[in-house]
Amino acid sequence: MASESIDLDQDLAQRLLVEGATLVVLNVPSGTELGIDLKSWNTADTFKGIKMIPPGFHYVHYSAVNEFGESAPKIGFLHTFTKSEFVVKRWDAKAEDLSSEAVSDETVQRLKDNLKDLDRYLGCYPYDVWKQWKDLTNHISPTLVERCSPLCGFVQSALELEHCSDAMRPRGGVSSPKRKRSGITVEEKEEELLPDLKPKPGTELRLSKVPNKNYPDGASPSEITKHSLDSSYALETLLKELPQPMEIIGEMQLAFVCFLVGQSLDAFEHWKKLVSFICGADSAIPQRRGIYMEFMKALEIQLTHVPEEILCDIVANNNFVYYNLRKLFANIEANSDIDGRLKCHASRFRSRLSTKFSWDFSNLQDDSDDDAPVVVSLE
Repeated sequence: MASESIDLDQDLAQRLLVEGATLVVLNVPSGTELGIDLKSWNTADTFKGIKMIPPGFHYVHYSAVNEFGESAPKIGFLHTFTKSEFVVKRWDAKAEDLSSEAVSDETVQRLKDNLKDLDRYLGCYPYDVWKQWKDLTNHISPTLVERCSPLCGFVQSALELEHCSDAMRPRGGVSSPKRKRSGITVEEKEEELLPDLKPKPGTELRLSKVPNKNYPDGASPSEITKHSLDSSYALETLLKELPQPMEIIGEMQLAFVCFLVGQSLDAFEHWKKLVSFICGADSAIPQRRGIYMEFMKALEIQLTHVPEEILCDIVANNNFVYYNLRKLFANIEANSDIDGRLKCHASRFRSRLSTKFSWDFSNLQDDSDDDAPVVVSLE
C-alpha cells in the first residue's frame, strides 16, 4: 500500500489507535488492487492489512492482478466493524481470492499478541474519504447489511451464472409457450434470444423484491391508469416488506455503493428501480415525508459521486434521474397536502441541481407528449 500523508486530528488519532478496528489480510500477492470504501491501492510485498478503521459500516474490495497488470473483476465484502475489532482474512493463492474459510483462533491470537511488530505492515485507513463515506452510508444499519449481503459472503461484480429452466429464469417467471406474434418490440425480441441463466444460488445480493407492477391484482382499467400515474401503491407494497420503512433509504444507499465501489450492475438496476418508485409516487408523499426528506439528501450526495462516464449518460437527453426528479418535483409542487417545510426543501434541492447540472425544472405541470401517461382503454 502506498504511504500517504494524512492530516488527522491528534485527539482523533489517539482515540482511533484504541477504538479503531484492524483488518489483517494474510498472504496477499504484491500488486493486488485492494481498498476500503472510496480508496484503493496496489499492495506492496510488506502489506498485511489496514489499521485504525473507524467503527461502522465499511466495504473492503479487491481485484487480483495478473503478470500483465490486468485486473480481474472486482470482489468485496461488507462488514460493520465494532470498536477495536480484529478481523483476519487469508488469501487463497489457488483461487486468487480471499478464502471464505475462517482463520483459526490460534492464528488470530498469535497475530494479536504480535500486534506491535505487525503494526508497521498495516496501512492507515484513508481518513480523507471518511466523511464522504459516512454521508453516503448513514442509513445502512448492521441488520440491513446482514439481510442484504450475499450468502456466500462476497459481493461480486461478475456474478457466477448457471443454466436454469425458463420458468425459473429471473427475468420472467413462468413464460407462455413461444409462438410467433406480430408487433414484437426490439427489446422483447432481444429478451427471447437471451440464454436461460440465473445467478448461482448464494452469490447475489439479497435486496428487496421490487413489485413488478404498479397496481393490485384484479384492478380495473381505470385503477390501472390511476396507479400508472401514481406509484404510491407499489411503494407502499415495498415498504410493508421492510423491517422499517426508512430502510428503503438504507437499501438505496447500499445498492448505490455496491455499484459505485463494487461495480455491481445488478445493484445499479435495483438503485434505479427504487429511485423510480420513490419519485413516481404522489399520494404517499405526505404520509412518508421523512422518507422523502432523506431521499433527497441521499440522492444529492450520490450524484456528486456518480462516475463521469455514467454522469454523461445521466445528463443526456434520455436522463433517467432528471425525468424522475421532474415527476417528483411536479408532484410536490401540486400536492396541497404536503407541508411547507418539505416543499421548501424540495425547492432548494431543485435549485442546486439546476445550478450544478443546468437541469431545467421550469413548467413542471406541463407534460410533453413524450412524458404524457398512457391511459388504459376501457374496451
